[in-house]
Amino acid sequence: MTTLNLTGRILFLSADPDKVTAQLEGNDLSLTQAGPLRDDVSTDEITPIPVLAYYDERLGRYPYVGFKAGAHLPIGKDAVKNGGFSVTVAGKRFGKGSSREHSPVAERTAGIRLVIAESFERIYRQNADNVGLFTSTDFGLIERLQRGDPIDIEEIIASRDKLAAAILRHGGLLRYGQKRMRAISVGAVQRNVAPRTLAEKILERHLVKTDDVDADLQPGVGAFVRANWRFIHEYYTGMCTHMLHATFGKPVTLHEPQSIIAFEDHLSYSHRSPVHIAHGLMNDVRNLSDAHRAFVADYGVRSHGYLDGIEGREGGSQGISHAMMAERYALPGDVVVGTDSHTPHSGALGCVAFGVGTTDMANSMVTGAVRMTVPETLRIDLDGEIPPGVTAKDLILTLLAEPKIKAGAGVGKVFEFSGTAISQLSTDERTTLTNMTAELGGFTGIVAPDKETVRYLKERRGIEFQIEPWMCSDVGAQYADTIRIDCTTVTPMVAAPGDPGNGLALGTLKERVKLDIAYGGSCTAGKREDFDHYHEVLAWAAKQGLRVSPGVKLYLQFGTADVRDYCISKGYLAAFEQVGAELLQPACGACANCGPGSSTDAGQVTISAINRNFPGRSGPGQVWLASPPTVAASAIAGELLSYAELRERFSR
Repeated sequence: MTTLNLTGRILFLSADPDKVTAQLEGNDLSLTQAGPLRDDVSTDEITPIPVLAYYDERLGRYPYVGFKAGAHLPIGKDAVKNGGFSVTVAGKRFGKGSSREHSPVAERTAGIRLVIAESFERIYRQNADNVGLFTSTDFGLIERLQRGDPIDIEEIIASRDKLAAAILRHGGLLRYGQKRMRAISVGAVQRNVAPRTLAEKILERHLVKTDDVDADLQPGVGAFVRANWRFIHEYYTGMCTHMLHATFGKPVTLHEPQSIIAFEDHLSYSHRSPVHIAHGLMNDVRNLSDAHRAFVADYGVRSHGYLDGIEGREGGSQGISHAMMAERYALPGDVVVGTDSHTPHSGALGCVAFGVGTTDMANSMVTGAVRMTVPETLRIDLDGEIPPGVTAKDLILTLLAEPKIKAGAGVGKVFEFSGTAISQLSTDERTTLTNMTAELGGFTGIVAPDKETVRYLKERRGIEFQIEPWMCSDVGAQYADTIRIDCTTVTPMVAAPGDPGNGLALGTLKERVKLDIAYGGSCTAGKREDFDHYHEVLAWAAKQGLRVSPGVKLYLQFGTADVRDYCISKGYLAAFEQVGAELLQPACGACANCGPGSSTDAGQVTISAINRNFPGRSGPGQVWLASPPTVAASAIAGELLSYAELRERFSR
């Protein structure tokens, strides 16, 4: 049988920066000597934003350059490759966060062939499979590797599902697809009489058969589904095109290109991004845009790009992909996939929407089939009246702080949001819940369509949608677990820097943190209703004669051009400008460290309505997460403060 001869060194990603530095200086450690391993190493740390400018062998110079141990970034450029490492060892939830496939590609290109961790995030592990990087949770391999024992590949993949094992045997998904996916067909609908969840029903209708995979909905089984929509954005289009042409030649025949959408939503403000300017990345940004636009031109896929006439001089795109998918494309019962971890955003409409890596997208473009592992469903019951001043962001930060969630109960699962509080939330608010299942570690989030969904589709898209009887979970459907949130007890929340799971009630903070930056925007918090909240707070402040606190900069960035036009029609801009907010055209912006609102110094403190605050995610400073009204109120106060507290402090 084929073996992995891992003759290189083992790199332990220790929580102690001195232990990491010692390894880079040539000292080999045992697992015990390495001490506690870092948990929650995110893809933002494995390959920070500046690294995403590359999609070829240059990636091998950069793995782990954003890895944080204590207050230090001990791993520099070329350190892994020059150190002769072939194995990486880390703690829990390795690869959490962004779906960027640059991370496992960078590791593999630097010489890493095997990553051992206590647990892995779903998208990261699938991406690793797809590029032929082996992963394992077996720490017993470490001593054997240090003795120089060869490791049988079959031993490493024995615990994996049939499809993952087959992909790894072939050296990656595209090679597998070439040999094993020449004949695929939509699977017959399983007329299963057992009660099923809504997600199971949708997936059942989209399952396909291949040479190795039957149409099967058993949790944990590898499968392929046919997507109604596939979308990609400019950070990944160049890599995807490179993969397609290297594997299949040029041109390739795309499967149903009319259902592929290309977005330029990340980099339209890069000319005002401190990190892109400081690293001299503007030529690389232009190369990414050129590759993206060449793909659009060569293959005629529909595209949403920069705003007309801007071309990077002022900034702005037509809209952030996730928000536009909900505004214009996704429908109840659909399957939607995109090269971004926040693709579950559209699940608020009652569809199954999930993020995939670049190789998955490339394979789906030519075969029409998208790889997934059949998930279990976790039911989240949001019950009771939602108090005034509490938003969906507060609810999701509350859920993120739940002990079961922090222990990993949601990893890889569908989050089905239900309960009496759901009817109190608009579709915009529901998208905040489903969008942030990425932070919960989930496969996706979903809300069953109801009269609010019908209203949204009519108002936003002019669609007279009829909900079909099957579009709900059956009574008696099986759930992995049920978590109940008593919404009546929820108050405005914040998440302390470092992780969205660091949630705590704002009212419990005895010392209020002073701020330098306040940012309202992103796919999570740049929607119409989010701007209703920003306006409510800032219009009140303007009437009180208040402005943004001296020394604080407030940025408000529209999620889409439609949101901008809505704000103009409602007359919101006058209040925003009166208090001193800077308005930004639609783009991902500071959320992805790609524009104004990012910090430039480790000592800066930001309050932000974005979805994640991993180290380095939005600059080197400290990022607190909060709801749109809390962000706006804090910008006026100059410190963390809820809207209710602001009114109490400054009313006259």
